[in-house]
Parts: sequence; structure tokens; C-alpha cells
Amino acid sequence: MSALDFSADNLQGQAVDLKQYLGKVVLVVNTASHCGFTPQYKELEQVYQQFRDKGVAVLGFPCNQFGHQEPGSADEIGSFCEKNYGLTFPLFAKIDVNGSNTHPLYQYLKAKAPGILGSEAIKWNFTKFLIKKDGTVYRRYAPQTTPTELVADIEALLSE
Repeated sequence: MSALDFSADNLQGQAVDLKQYLGKVVLVVNTASHCGFTPQYKELEQVYQQFRDKGVAVLGFPCNQFGHQEPGSADEIGSFCEKNYGLTFPLFAKIDVNGSNTHPLYQYLKAKAPGILGSEAIKWNFTKFLIKKDGTVYRRYAPQTTPTELVADIEALLSE
């Protein structure tokens, strides 16, 4: 089993098989439109633009579990991200990353890359996971870690 053995609905409600990202370095992040970390969308898009032709995918998973900072509908989320940040990387339908309704992808990611002191819970918006080309989870990053700070790890994984 790997992180890419799951599917998730895109913002339009269509199922997306994550196996299509096998062979790419994948950055998965839970996002929110009304968060102090929301400006990270800009850096996520920059990282995506810099590396997409080299085999990197950025996948955004909106989540409303932290301070209700992603209250909008799928259309509102998509419009906000396009208008304010010009996002071109894939965004998925809003999911839960903690609790009894945690999306299966996040159950897997949290088990394979626990946080501080072994906690599996996602602490806040913009927690990031980097996945190797073979679908194994490389590492979890705190919300405060900016996408630009991941560039060295992305480049290392691309060269594997």
C-alpha cells in the first residue's frame, strides 16, 4: 500500500485516482482560505510552477476543521484561490483530516508520518506531506514551514 492507492473527489465532485501521480514527487497540503497561513498558496503555486515539468505535483485539500477557516462551497473555494492566488495545481473537495470522518488518504499519511511526539493529529491548516515517486511518505512538515523551505527536499527526491 502507498499514499497513491487512494482516490479523492476534485472540486467538481469527480473522483480522482491518485495513482496517476505515481512516478512524481507529490506535495499534499490541507488548505484553508481564511487562515493566517493562507498566503502560502502563493508559494505553493510557485513551487508547482518551478517543478511541475520536472515531475512534481502539488495537491490541495481544503479543510474546515481548524477555526472554521474554510467555510465556503467548492465553487467559492475555487474562485477564491484562482482570483487571489492564480492557482493552477489541483484542489480537491473539502475533507476532514482529523476525527471519525478523516479521509482515508489522511488516515494513511498521519500513520506513516506522525507529528511531534508521535501524535498523528493534524494540528492546523497547511500541514504538508511530501511523498516519494514510489508513493511512500517521505516526511510531514508543520504549518509554519513554508513551501519554499521544502525545495531542497523536493530536489533530493527528484534525483532519487
